[in-house]
Amino acid sequence: MDSKKDRGQETENYTKITDVLLKSKTGEFDLESILFLKLRGLGIYDLGCIGDCINLERLDLSGNNITSLAPLASLRLLQVLNVSGNRITNLEAISHCHHLQSLNVAGNLISSIENLQCLLGLRKLENIRLKDCLYNFSNPVCKNVSCRNIILEMFPNIKVVDGERVTGRGSDLYQLCRDIDDSLKGLYKNGSVAEIPDCKPWVEKGYWDLKRSNNAIIDEAYKQFNDVLHECKLLNNRASHVITQTERALSNTNPTKHYVL
Repeated sequence: MDSKKDRGQETENYTKITDVLLKSKTGEFDLESILFLKLRGLGIYDLGCIGDCINLERLDLSGNNITSLAPLASLRLLQVLNVSGNRITNLEAISHCHHLQSLNVAGNLISSIENLQCLLGLRKLENIRLKDCLYNFSNPVCKNVSCRNIILEMFPNIKVVDGERVTGRGSDLYQLCRDIDDSLKGLYKNGSVAEIPDCKPWVEKGYWDLKRSNNAIIDEAYKQFNDVLHECKLLNNRASHVITQTERALSNTNPTKHYVL
């Protein structure tokens, strides 16, 4: 009987986010100390007390049964959010996450472009995903053939849409692949291959010539190194915090014994 009761409690903890669940998953005693959190595929439908993790920067809630993002409104420092594979219809709550840079809502129930209007105030948003062909994730809004172009008009700072880079380095390659796909689709009419026109170069002469960009490569490597170094420092601070609290706990539970000879 006790074992069944315990299993029932464990299931309840996984369907609703509680402080016990957060502490067990992260090892943090203080919810405000949690910076990165991954709660993927746990069957969660209630975000519970996740709003108490006010310093959270990266959050992965993909593959759950979430319908409301309301508790996320207090996560003002959130930078990366993955809520793909849920049952979300409204994104209003994350309009308060002004530091948000990357948003993945593929595999939800976003029905129209109007549902994205609330995100217009997120000036730092650079990456948005509404569909993911790898996992066969999409949203009803993606049935609109103009969805991609409308998103680009709505969010001028967007660099990546549905995993495809639309501006900056690499965007030309994605556009080239898209043009090739469109051309191949036009070759088939009523199940037969249409007459193939004279081939023309896809790109201008000299496009594929190697260009020296040592400075750009070094700058990019330096940026990535600093990002890794920053994360290492954060992990070191968390480890020091946990060690200090553990030492204090052990010193309180095991007082020094004095012997008189």
